[in-house]
Amino acid sequence: MSEVRAPVVLAFDTAGSACSVAIARGHDLLAHERRDMRHGHAEALLPMIDRVMTATGLSPTDIDTVAVTVGPGGFTGIRAGLAAAHGLALAAGAELVGVSSFTAVAAPIPESGISLLVVLDSRRDDLYVQLFDATHAPVAGPEATPPDRFARWIGDGAVAVAGDAVEAAVAALGNRPGVRLVARSEPDALGVLAALRRWPGWVDPGAHPLYLRPPDVSFPKARRSDGRPA
Repeated sequence: MSEVRAPVVLAFDTAGSACSVAIARGHDLLAHERRDMRHGHAEALLPMIDRVMTATGLSPTDIDTVAVTVGPGGFTGIRAGLAAAHGLALAAGAELVGVSSFTAVAAPIPESGISLLVVLDSRRDDLYVQLFDATHAPVAGPEATPPDRFARWIGDGAVAVAGDAVEAAVAALGNRPGVRLVARSEPDALGVLAALRRWPGWVDPGAHPLYLRPPDVSFPKARRSDGRPA
């Protein structure tokens, strides 16, 4: 009887303030690379994937699943990651799945018996937030929220705060008792792998972008034939 091969997963994150790539075979992590950056994900991603693939000695046809964060986060980074994921999955004949940035943060964090508030940098005055219960199941859908409204999300109970905007969240909560900061909990490709193992039913088949508001794009105003604004 032939031995069943553990599936190979290529995971990456470009939605946040970093670019990261990881490859795993089953539960075994084979390679991982991460670089902090707010811009330039599109230029950094494919060379990073190539380096990680080379380090493992795997070829594209060895990949069974391509998993990518779908947001929320930077619009350009999300689009770059999704475009690469769709192309790689098509070329490799692999399954394509998406994982929200919130889930990628929550999945690697051990349960501590208290709620978990994941807070992500929106690059504006508000923050992206989603609340999870003590088992890290989502309590409510994500939204963009001003920091002064965090209290309504967590009530009076103890809460752990994680994500790439924990410092801003904790500062907004002031000296509120029962708040525990989860250090080094930014979105990462390792969190994508953890989400696939912990909550396989939560993935998004086909990987569709998760936007909590329209992108920051300004369109030119219409002009008349004489060149003056319409």
